[in-house]
Amino acid sequence: MALQSVKEPTVEQIVDQKIYQQFGVTDEEFKKICGFLGRKPNYTEIGVFSVMWSEHCSYKTSKPILRKFPTTGERVLMGPGEGAGIVDIGDNQAVVFKIESHNHPSAVEPYQGAATGVGGIIRDIFSMGARPIALLNSLRFGSLNNDRVKYLFEHVVEGIAGYGNCIGIPTVGGEVMFDDSYEGNPLVNAMCVGLIDHDQIQKGVAEGVGNPVFYVGPATGRDGIHGATFSSEELTEETQAKRSAVQVGDPFMEKLVMEACLELIDSGIVLGIQDMGAAGLTCSSSEMASKAGNGMELYLDQVPQREEGMTAYEMMLSESQERMLFVIKPEHEEQAVEIFKRWGLDCPKVGKVTNDGSLKLFHQGELVADMPVTALVDECPVYNKPSRVPAYYESNQKLELSYDEVKDLNQALKDVLASPTVASKEWVYNQYDYMVRTSTAVQPGSDAAVVTIRGTRKALAMTTDCNSRFVYLDPEVGGKIATSEAARNIVCSGAEPLAITDNLNFGNPDKPEIFWQLDQSAEGIAEACNVLNTPVIGGNVSLYNENNKGAINPTPVIGMVGLVHDVDHITTQAFKNDGDIVFLLGDTKDELGGSEFQTIIQGKTEGKPPVIDLEKEKLLLDTVLQAIQKGLVASAHDLSEGGLAVALAESCISGEKGAEINFKSDLRPDIALFSESQSRILLSTSPEQAEKLEKWLSEQAVPYQKIGNVTNNSDLQIYVNDQQVIQSSVEQLEKVWKDAIPCLMK
Repeated sequence: MALQSVKEPTVEQIVDQKIYQQFGVTDEEFKKICGFLGRKPNYTEIGVFSVMWSEHCSYKTSKPILRKFPTTGERVLMGPGEGAGIVDIGDNQAVVFKIESHNHPSAVEPYQGAATGVGGIIRDIFSMGARPIALLNSLRFGSLNNDRVKYLFEHVVEGIAGYGNCIGIPTVGGEVMFDDSYEGNPLVNAMCVGLIDHDQIQKGVAEGVGNPVFYVGPATGRDGIHGATFSSEELTEETQAKRSAVQVGDPFMEKLVMEACLELIDSGIVLGIQDMGAAGLTCSSSEMASKAGNGMELYLDQVPQREEGMTAYEMMLSESQERMLFVIKPEHEEQAVEIFKRWGLDCPKVGKVTNDGSLKLFHQGELVADMPVTALVDECPVYNKPSRVPAYYESNQKLELSYDEVKDLNQALKDVLASPTVASKEWVYNQYDYMVRTSTAVQPGSDAAVVTIRGTRKALAMTTDCNSRFVYLDPEVGGKIATSEAARNIVCSGAEPLAITDNLNFGNPDKPEIFWQLDQSAEGIAEACNVLNTPVIGGNVSLYNENNKGAINPTPVIGMVGLVHDVDHITTQAFKNDGDIVFLLGDTKDELGGSEFQTIIQGKTEGKPPVIDLEKEKLLLDTVLQAIQKGLVASAHDLSEGGLAVALAESCISGEKGAEINFKSDLRPDIALFSESQSRILLSTSPEQAEKLEKWLSEQAVPYQKIGNVTNNSDLQIYVNDQQVIQSSVEQLEKVWKDAIPCLMK
């Protein structure tokens, strides 16, 4: 049954009953809005202001934080501010990518919340004129021992698969982590990567006074109204009543809209185009006008409507999916109509560009709203929130970890491999079509996904990364580690890191301890990006991620893309050949704080995370990438969750090989094998290349140890200082690793 409009309150009721507060507008903000208008706003106007001034659209809390990030570089063609960032990859080609969250919608309606998150990020990419070529995601859930968490996990994955598979874009990579802090507030971050020629790049601008504004996509309904403000508040017990703030997706319609828009852009007649994402028609129209320094009139009677009796307020705030707004010259109208007609779509004219700097809305022949565009987009108040160091951080900084030695390391390895965070994610990615378009060179499961670029010898590597336990223990160090781990994954795939897009998922920034987490993690990310030469070209901020137990672990997800200069350089984590020699690069220290071993074996997350030296990280990455490009490397694998023991097991499992390892260390065997010290990479190479590799590593002053060989038997044997501490068949380890999540989901 369709939702019905209710009688809208009068201006007097809005003021007297402070109805604006229901939309997240404070008393002080309401006064500012009245000042911009020179009068009190009506219901439509306060609705429009409330979504444009929400955190989701305005970044009013996070703008001071985001200014820390480096956003330029010699390869950057477009940084933050448009639908997605763009980086040059040579030969007149560029890569376009962005990550965004759909956390709150996924918490109340997991299938549609996840599906429409995928749809929205795809539109961000093709609105730039780019052909989407790959999807990734970063997911966080509570414990799989909880039935509600299982339900959310199952239906989020179904939603991602359902949308991506239908639209024909491969979902090639991502990450999934489980921690009690996400119970009731899962994180669903979706990333899309596209390709574009330099001369096809578009912007979301409403150019040319008098030019018509066109709408394309399905009719507007009442789904998703106030979705932007819904995403800018904490989840509560009343959240379930806000299901109408969750949109409904149609991937088949999005496919038609995408192909038609790409053809329209290819025709060369588009002056500006933008998707109707958060805040729908409101955000797209006001932002396009603002970027051009113009105004816009919208004639809402011309907007296709799925339901009867829709008001101006409902049409402007609806977040119905798969809709776009574009501007062309009047003489090109017939050509545009013909293009969309071929795809079975209409593109009604719903407005025009003006020179008065106002967004004016006409409905049923009357002017129903008149608002300055700059007030909506550029004059939102920006807040510098109070910051306070949390007590838990100070106590963890003083804590000296001391645990009884774990003797049964065979069982410890199996326990860590069976942790849902470490275990195989085949249960997830086997639901995705990751081979559609047939360009996927490295499928999910290795350090980074790799997609080839047709007609060239180049490829793109892509990953999403963040160890939120490290960020929780020390946000600045955790931010550095998240960025560095992403770069290691890219390099281990044979690619040069190019740039990042970030998704900053945090709790309520009105709490000084949460704002401190956000600020400190941004400091760490910014420093790492400067040292590693990976500028931030765009991203998303998702705040107010809390449940009745408190905030989620701070989770600044890093999406990174790298360039494989020649497909011969593509490298995976799998051990390749019997007799290959295994090297461990980097130093292993007594660093179990925040590790998977600590969480699974000790049942705690405490202490300090591993230290990281960004200059050493940069040297390691440059050295390994050049070694790969020189043909000296057979396999490469980043050491992350689970440390050396897990990395060895994963390389054996991936390559269906055994290995005999003898690691020399001053540390206790359990610490040596499960420490998560940073800036470490596991390499293997043929005996013929081993001497050249050793010479190269020595010349670059990268610390390394030759620790063993790939074998033709079926066991992983690990010795520490000549004492065997692990012997297990690879088949048995693989079973534990692969069965963990399916068993929990039964």
